[in-house]
Amino acid sequence: MRLNKLVISAAALAVVSSGLFAGTSNMDVEKVFEKECQGCHGPNHEGGVGSDLRPAVIEKKNSYKLAEAILNGRAGTAMPEFKASFNKDDADKMVDYLQHFKGRTMAVLTLDSVKAGWKPLNDRMKFYKKYTDAADVKKNTDICFVTERDAERVAFVDGTSGKILSKHPAGFAVHVTVTNKRQPRYAYSISRSGLVTMFDLNTPGQQKIAECQVGSDSRGLAVSPDGKYLMAGNYVPGGAVLMDAMTLEPLKVYPTSSVIKPNGDIGSSRVAGIFDTPYGPYIAFALKDGGHVYIVDYSKPGFPIVGDIPNIGDILHDGFLNEGKEIGRYLFIASQGSDVVGVVDFKTKSLVTKIYTGPSSKPHPGQGSSWFNEGLGQQLGATVNMNLGQVTIWDDHFDVIRQIPIGGGGLFIGTSEHTPFLWADNVLGGEANWNKIHLINKQTLELDRIITVGTTQGTVTDPVTHKTLYKWNVPTVKDVKGQAITPRILHAEPANHGYWTMISEWNCGRIGIYEAKTGKFVKYINGLTTPTFTYSIEHRQTVPGA
Repeated sequence: MRLNKLVISAAALAVVSSGLFAGTSNMDVEKVFEKECQGCHGPNHEGGVGSDLRPAVIEKKNSYKLAEAILNGRAGTAMPEFKASFNKDDADKMVDYLQHFKGRTMAVLTLDSVKAGWKPLNDRMKFYKKYTDAADVKKNTDICFVTERDAERVAFVDGTSGKILSKHPAGFAVHVTVTNKRQPRYAYSISRSGLVTMFDLNTPGQQKIAECQVGSDSRGLAVSPDGKYLMAGNYVPGGAVLMDAMTLEPLKVYPTSSVIKPNGDIGSSRVAGIFDTPYGPYIAFALKDGGHVYIVDYSKPGFPIVGDIPNIGDILHDGFLNEGKEIGRYLFIASQGSDVVGVVDFKTKSLVTKIYTGPSSKPHPGQGSSWFNEGLGQQLGATVNMNLGQVTIWDDHFDVIRQIPIGGGGLFIGTSEHTPFLWADNVLGGEANWNKIHLINKQTLELDRIITVGTTQGTVTDPVTHKTLYKWNVPTVKDVKGQAITPRILHAEPANHGYWTMISEWNCGRIGIYEAKTGKFVKYINGLTTPTFTYSIEHRQTVPGA
């Protein structure tokens, strides 16, 4: 470290804090924060998945250490490194902006503002009559969505062959995709920049039907099981938007600009997960900062909120529904600030209990996992955790029955009836672990095998004997400096009638396909840009709320 960093005067510290030491950075740090940081740290820097960055918390912290965290990330957390896109002056300027942030006035969600962003693009009924069957595949349910995060696109892939069918601009960092289970020819995406897009999968090239700009920072999406309504969730302006699922016409907004938070404060709340259920005519949405889940009855005039479940915890995020008996009755909603998974009952519209996942665990179930364990005779559920390398499993009494160690923090855990495994990623576990998927036997509840994708070779190994069960050659991907990239892999999604599991290689521009029953490598789908979330329409037809 240079001497002038070791022996720095009080005067120099004052210069740093005043922002005059930001060097030659031309970065618009406010815009970069909104685009890259706001999703985790909050529009008012109040924290969430990421740390609270308000001046009262960080203004007295060491500026150099904060800049270092921006450049190099923080191991074991969701904080990535930005040294590929930030130089040191950029990081210094960002720190100065954060330490002197004055706050922002949050806009209020209105129906008029959302309707102004609604844009029909094609005649849906014309397509409906012309393309009675899928033009590019045997069945429209064979199609899989792929979100290409940094390319601001969605791609459609034939889930039985791996062929890329089409790609479409769909907003910055496309976040979630869903399908209309009543009419699976219609599919929808939502971007972090608040753009909702509707597609007709029967048309050649999967044409767009409509778009709607529901906000400037958004996340969740769900379609009612009757196929009539679509709901989107906003971070900014806070709230939920109910739309006509056949046209995207906005029908009603649910502002969350003034809600009571768990600490008693009143303020704006982001809306995180959106969940439909086959259990009743309900769509639920979670108030990330408010700790509530609201339940909307879309069968009643005016689409009223008929349930308000408070005190679930701090920083609500994603979740999933139970399968098996009384399918869709229970919503498992992650509270990342309280390290619990809340169990919301759609029947009683109440909080049944909280499942504690462990200290500083930050549960992140993604699509979650629900399956029947024959030995126990019970329906089980599972989540990965962002800050801990462990899979938490609970029984149908909502008691934790197993904590299974894996390599590092994860974002997704998935399964289907066609695989004997839970597929858990370690994408937040640092470079030593983010190229691994842990396969847990659903009946023994033991780690069964580990998929590792190296820079030149991939393996499937037995974690007990360390024996290599399968191996394959991996095409090496290099960065701009010519260095081999360790694949960062995440999100296992069933496809091809259950024969395959698709795993995204985020930083390598491809998706790996594996045998669902064994984990054996099959082939790659290449030609993608930062693929993250994949969505198999056939598989999701049978998963409640997905």
